[in-house]
Amino acid sequence: MRGLPMKAKAIPHVSVLIDTYNHERFIERAIASVLEQDMPMDGVEILVVDDGSTDRTPELIRRFEPRVRLLQKPNGGQASAFNFGFAQASGEIIAMLDGDDWWEKEKLRVVLEAFRENPEIGAIGNGLYEADADGRRLYINIPDRSYRLFFRSLEEGVRFRELMSYMGTSRLAMRRSVLDKILPVPEDLAIEADEYLATLAVGISGGLVLDQPLTNYRFHAGNLYQYGKFNLEKTRRKARALLCLTRELPKHLQALGVPLEIVSAALGPRNIEAERLRLTVDGGMPWESFRVEWEASRLAYMEFSPGYRLFHTMVLLLTLMMPPRMFYRMRSWYADRGLHRFRQMIGKPTLAGSLVERRAIR
Repeated sequence: MRGLPMKAKAIPHVSVLIDTYNHERFIERAIASVLEQDMPMDGVEILVVDDGSTDRTPELIRRFEPRVRLLQKPNGGQASAFNFGFAQASGEIIAMLDGDDWWEKEKLRVVLEAFRENPEIGAIGNGLYEADADGRRLYINIPDRSYRLFFRSLEEGVRFRELMSYMGTSRLAMRRSVLDKILPVPEDLAIEADEYLATLAVGISGGLVLDQPLTNYRFHAGNLYQYGKFNLEKTRRKARALLCLTRELPKHLQALGVPLEIVSAALGPRNIEAERLRLTVDGGMPWESFRVEWEASRLAYMEFSPGYRLFHTMVLLLTLMMPPRMFYRMRSWYADRGLHRFRQMIGKPTLAGSLVERRAIR
């Protein structure tokens, strides 16, 4: 698959859907990375959904017309932008890109070849480079090999939860025939709409994650999902989205015939994250924090060193002694200052297994 040129006649009609909001600093690079793909582009339409930007983003997009089609709408969040764009996309394959990220030049060619070689697969993701706001690459983040994803066993459910980050927006491409079985995306998902799409696509037709870094994911102050220091507004938005996923995905997966125990294996960490954010924002009872943190450690680690076991016991005791809102705000404060490195001094726990390779770029 890797490095093989594609014949023009083998290229299906493709829609590239770029969603953007106040990305004036980044949008030109995102669009240029699509236009500069190393394959014939006459069968590729490029749609940019501007989700109510208040900066110069629409003006900058218009510079690429008529090759790029600008679709404007009032601000409504990621799911709203996706639904709006999908309704106007005509491709048999739809590849997605956030307006603050960019692609490697071989992205579309490699992904389309993978679709051709795997006609039963409905969604494809890939590895990534992590970059800072100025576009400097910091890390390479890839699976240890390419994986086919299904929900046929507990092992496959666990594998999905390890690899689902490789099917985020700027990595995700889907067959239209599968997408039509999923739409519309719940518009409560102002963020995380990509996870809704990818999870149900795997439930419908299986997925494939490629072990190549074909996407550049940019971290910056405006990120709505990935952010550093605690921010109540962003935390509240993220909590709403994750709680929507925990409400919607299990029932849809079970309707597709996925057993409940596999659903739980696949979505367990997301459910924990949703509960942590709910307790951070809305508060609750101390026993809820205890339950969440106990389950989190059970899913994440195989065994504890003696030092870490003592540390973890102290953390669990704190959950019972403090209101959840206070406990999780303290946990955020602890993480913001890098104090989690203290755990390395007392013996790191053994992870329950990882299929991910993430290393710094020197």
